[in-house]
Amino acid sequence: MRLDRLKSFALALPQTTVVSQWGGLVFKVAEKVFFMIALDGDVLSGVIFKCTPEEFDELTEIDGIGQAPYCAKRMWVKIEDLVALPEPELNKRIRHSYDLIVAKLPKKVQATLK
Repeated sequence: MRLDRLKSFALALPQTTVVSQWGGLVFKVAEKVFFMIALDGDVLSGVIFKCTPEEFDELTEIDGIGQAPYCAKRMWVKIEDLVALPEPELNKRIRHSYDLIVAKLPKKVQATLK
């Protein structure tokens, strides 16, 4: 099941935690959100992650991908149609989102993530 693979991938990133929040699963590193899984009951209904401004423009041009509600100004996208990105590409984007968040953490915290 894709939901299980997404959860496993995200949780494999260094010091990632997950909480049930905002009607889904929220993945954090050092208490900062880097990835969210939207759920409709127990069914995956979308994924949300951070990207660069260039990636934001590129991704939101793809059918099934749009601005994440409440987060778009900060360059977060929501994939509602999971066929919009192949799984390896989605995993790459999740990892990049993690890296973007880690890069904003204090250097002392970053050092503990290696």
